Amino acid sequence: MKMLRTIRGIFWIVVFLILAHPAWAKDERSIKDLSKALAALSSDVDPAEAEQVSVTAHTTARKLARDYHVVLNPEFQAFLVNVGARKRGWCGHWAQDIGTRLKELKLRTLVLHWGVAYDHTSSENNCLVITARNQPFEDGIILDGWRRAGRLFWCKVKKDDEYEVEQHYGHSGITAWKENMQWSTWLQDYEPGKPKVKAATASKVSKDSSEHDQRAGNSNLTQRATP
Repeated sequence: MKMLRTIRGIFWIVVFLILAHPAWAKDERSIKDLSKALAALSSDVDPAEAEQVSVTAHTTARKLARDYHVVLNPEFQAFLVNVGARKRGWCGHWAQDIGTRLKELKLRTLVLHWGVAYDHTSSENNCLVITARNQPFEDGIILDGWRRAGRLFWCKVKKDDEYEVEQHYGHSGITAWKENMQWSTWLQDYEPGKPKVKAATASKVSKDSSEHDQRAGNSNLTQRATP
């Protein structure tokens, strides 16, 4: 009986490894490609820092999917949060938690930003955007853990055709992503020589976060996404 349980345990481990391998392979390719894309933002970007950001963002997104107990797709996860069956899983949660890990890297050649699309509407969504130093937000790269339920989505801000100002026919080519300066300040408050966020501002960020998450969570239920 003991031998049977051991064999059964080994069998499920092998099955798990077989199923997980394609995901690992995709992440490995994505990590390398994102590292190159970040390094290409400017000649001033440190390639080692770009790689560190890519690895951290990818691994954190995968970990959050487990921590959030994500099932099915992002919209269903948002539903579970709204009915109290899950504590986290809205798009704002992904941005906050991945952003927290990236802040710990204390970036020198790259800058973290907070992006919001369709702010204060039923279609609101939130993500992280990374730029080189002194580079416009619109020229940055999106990092979105929510959209693919833990498989990190990334692309240039202007190339994100899932979030652009819609027209009746075809793609508009105009991004719907805008920078939320309040949350970008929170992401950047680790920078050496930069004044810390004032207490009143920090308090406001904390106070607004619950309202912000609730609005974003409700909008997640109507957003189009692929797990």
